[in-house]
Amino acid sequence: MNTARLIPLMLWLGLTLTWGLTACSSTSLNRPASGEQTPATAAYASQLLGPMALPAGTVIRPEQSLIIGSGDNWVGRVVLDVGRDLDAAYAFFLDSYPAQGWSVVSAIRGKTSLMVLTRGDRTATLEMSDGGLLGGTVVMTVAPKNANVAAPKKP
Repeated sequence: MNTARLIPLMLWLGLTLTWGLTACSSTSLNRPASGEQTPATAAYASQLLGPMALPAGTVIRPEQSLIIGSGDNWVGRVVLDVGRDLDAAYAFFLDSYPAQGWSVVSAIRGKTSLMVLTRGDRTATLEMSDGGLLGGTVVMTVAPKNANVAAPKKP
């Protein structure tokens, strides 16, 4: 191969590898220690979700969440990073939410787990997915229990 053609190729490859390594080095995979939340996350969670407790170390992903209202009357979807121990998060929700007055309607455990709870006029659905080495994700959707839903029309 002609060295005049090889030099630009090697330069491009070197720059691409340098850029890739720089991007990886600035990506933090560290999570807060177990039982710890950053103060902003803890304050954010209690302000938005009211008395709905979250497992220790949970981080809210605001860019993926849609929360309307706040406190005990919020509705919408909140995406949670619960760390690597999804079993502990599942047990947390199953044990602590009934203690907060929520009734478990359905609980299904699997690679993707689903839990449906009700309290008063509200329904909470928790979809828990194992992300492998990246940790578990919980998508919590809260809505009014008796929302007017139009029945599908037959064709």
